[in-house]
Amino acid sequence: MSHTANHDPNREIRIDVPLLTRVEGEGSLEFVARNGRIESLQLRIFEPPRLFEKFLEGKDYSEVPNIAARVCGVCPIAYQMTSIRAMEKVFGMQESPWVHAMRRVVYYGEWLQSHALHLNLFAAPDFLGFSDVIHMAHRHPEDVRRGMHLQELGNDMLRLLGGRSVHPIGLRVGGFFRAPPKHEVADLVDKLLAARDLVREFVAWAVGLPYPKDEQEFVSIAVRHPHEYGINEGRLASDRGLDIDFSEYPERFREHQVSHSTAHYSMLDGSSYFLGPLARMNLNFDLLPAEVQDLARELGLRFPSHDMFHNVAARALECYLAVVDSLNILQAYRLPNRPWIEPTPRAGVGHHCTEAPRGMIYHRFELNESGEVIAATMIPPTSQNQARLEQNLNVAMERFGLQHADEQLRELCEKVIRNYDPCLSCSTHFLKMTVHRE
Repeated sequence: MSHTANHDPNREIRIDVPLLTRVEGEGSLEFVARNGRIESLQLRIFEPPRLFEKFLEGKDYSEVPNIAARVCGVCPIAYQMTSIRAMEKVFGMQESPWVHAMRRVVYYGEWLQSHALHLNLFAAPDFLGFSDVIHMAHRHPEDVRRGMHLQELGNDMLRLLGGRSVHPIGLRVGGFFRAPPKHEVADLVDKLLAARDLVREFVAWAVGLPYPKDEQEFVSIAVRHPHEYGINEGRLASDRGLDIDFSEYPERFREHQVSHSTAHYSMLDGSSYFLGPLARMNLNFDLLPAEVQDLARELGLRFPSHDMFHNVAARALECYLAVVDSLNILQAYRLPNRPWIEPTPRAGVGHHCTEAPRGMIYHRFELNESGEVIAATMIPPTSQNQARLEQNLNVAMERFGLQHADEQLRELCEKVIRNYDPCLSCSTHFLKMTVHRE
């Protein structure tokens, strides 16, 4: 960390802060402040492109899911599912009720393992004053074990339908390669039933963490479905009246680059917006199962909320949703005649959005008449949140007070950034980061 001023708010301050020490990869934040106000703030991310979109060109549609899964080791389902549904749009396919239900279950598995990982490893150490989860485990062993148990339960859900928890191989265009037999489903149902009280405890613990308040003005964006909590199907909605088909995404959302970062920034009609668990709760709370809504009210949670750190509570509440709704689906499980519908390739363009753990993800695929990829676009939630994150940091630091010591400002910034759960090095336009510091 370098600085050229003391902590007098009337003097110019320049701070270059290395951040994200608990996230794979690193970033740095530089801001210039004068007279207690921030004049400029830049979240710097410099990495070469990973070129996944280019790798997919010329590939047969059937190869795409396994390649797309490699974009992210934490949320491979998001990349697989979004690309699969975009290509199914090209082929004019409608998913069967069985496939629709099982896709929710496997996506819930990804949410559960990712959310539990984030709350345990990234969020809780921040708020409880530990440098990492290893130190936290010495003082709070049962809390850490509970989070690890739920993460493993999420992995079990991924394995049921994906074949394995890392880069699953069970998903295909049209559905799944395999329908799990009833005894495997019954085993998972037993595990989910045994975890109901545990996940309620987990939510109460997460809601009770001593995180600060961070009221912000922002636009929430999420997938909204008329009959269920939005994950894989629906329309793009906002709390400011947006209600569009996924195919309209390119007309309203635009990516651009800035000079201080290689990360792509995305804007809705020229303005920033927010994605993630809190945005989903703000738009879809009324579509949660009744018992999930009841637990939220018991814990004093109210949505919509514009307190950014309610992203922690929303993330935990989605863990409970994952268990409850998966039970609702799997307790009524029936073997299908076949777990997929056979595609008939044809030329065209397909658009789709789903809800990755970190927020809405958009894919566009152009295919030729043989089903080979002509062009692919994958826009992850992390890059879509970049502009909003910089604004969040600006407001949060000014409210906190720039007269605080550099180390206190750094700690606040890390809490704000990790609250977004940024999967920096896993996002499509990112690679493992090299940070250049003065």
